[in-house]
Amino acid sequence: MSSFFIKEIYMSHLIAPSILAADFGNLQRDCEMVNNSDADWFHIDVMDGHFVPNISYGMPVIKAIKKYATKPLDVHLMIEKPERYIEEFANIGADIITVHYESTVHLHRTITQIKDTGCKAGVVLNLTTPVSVLEDILPQCFMVLLMSINPGFGGQKFEEMTYSKIKKLRSMINAQNLNTHIEIDGGVNDKNARKLIESGADVLVAGSYVFKSENPSQKISELKLI
Repeated sequence: MSSFFIKEIYMSHLIAPSILAADFGNLQRDCEMVNNSDADWFHIDVMDGHFVPNISYGMPVIKAIKKYATKPLDVHLMIEKPERYIEEFANIGADIITVHYESTVHLHRTITQIKDTGCKAGVVLNLTTPVSVLEDILPQCFMVLLMSINPGFGGQKFEEMTYSKIKKLRSMINAQNLNTHIEIDGGVNDKNARKLIESGADVLVAGSYVFKSENPSQKISELKLI
């Protein structure tokens, strides 16, 4: 087992700061802040301007992040036909790759493709996609990421419907006796983190809440201690 993932066994929940909200003029500084903080992973949002109405960053920036990062890269592909680029993202340093259920026709094949590169594989669901669509693919998933906003832009308001989706998904995972992680992305902060964890989530992505604060490392610690 990779040393990156050993501490998952001992931690009640994980924190993955979203680098999309970092200061790209000071990328090394912000990466080192995450390294030295209580964060567990780097969350990397990749957007293509087609699947979502925004463009983020590509391979060169992720390579730069990997150069500085001492924690796993959790790469969230918000792109059409992600199967075209899986090997490239693995080669530049992704440790976890998640793809949207809505973005690929042959989901099982894409998940298998990710696992064949040696990366952990996960599926992402948009806000109004029901968790029931995952019943058959769950045993193949290291993680399911539930969007708690409409994907594409940071700083959006958290959608309350997320809590019931988490509970339904956690019941499905437990019914199959799995250890699949549930990650939440969008509008996570100190006001909703506890309820998210109590509902069954165990990985929290936080972007603006962390990087737009005066003390990002402290905000990470506060989320970790909830």
